[in-house]
Amino acid sequence: MKQTRLAVASGLTAVLLLTSGCGAFQNRGGDDASEAAPVRRAAANEEETRSRGTIWDLFRERPDPGRVGAVNKYLWNASLETLDFLPVQSVDPFTGVITTGFGTPPGGGQAYRATILISDPALDARSLNLALMTRSGPASAATVRAVEDAILTRARQLREQDGRL
Repeated sequence: MKQTRLAVASGLTAVLLLTSGCGAFQNRGGDDASEAAPVRRAAANEEETRSRGTIWDLFRERPDPGRVGAVNKYLWNASLETLDFLPVQSVDPFTGVITTGFGTPPGGGQAYRATILISDPALDARSLNLALMTRSGPASAATVRAVEDAILTRARQLREQDGRL
């Protein structure tokens, strides 16, 4: 009986020693004596831990995968529709910036250029920032306010048409 216990104990010890030394001779991509080796190992361990996750990750709130940026689609479309007479130069839906070139509104004689920033996903006047320029400088505050009102009105109309009140 003592011999079987001794054999089992020595067998378990041998298995533990063999398995503990399995990773001892792997090439880690550099000299372990260098200063960068501990940093590389720490970064690799952190990345491995982050990719594995934990059971508690199931209960964390995850961002909506369909939402790319913080842009209200009604304000975005209303801005493009209201200022459709201006040639679009650049559009960035991730940051919410629309930049146009100079164009003349129908029935008007003054050329305008606009830069629009939609900074929030809410359908709110604070989410819309508009800069209007003429060839001679900034447009008047009344003109900017009138265009902002037109964009906000059109955005509300688009929202009502979409059926989400």
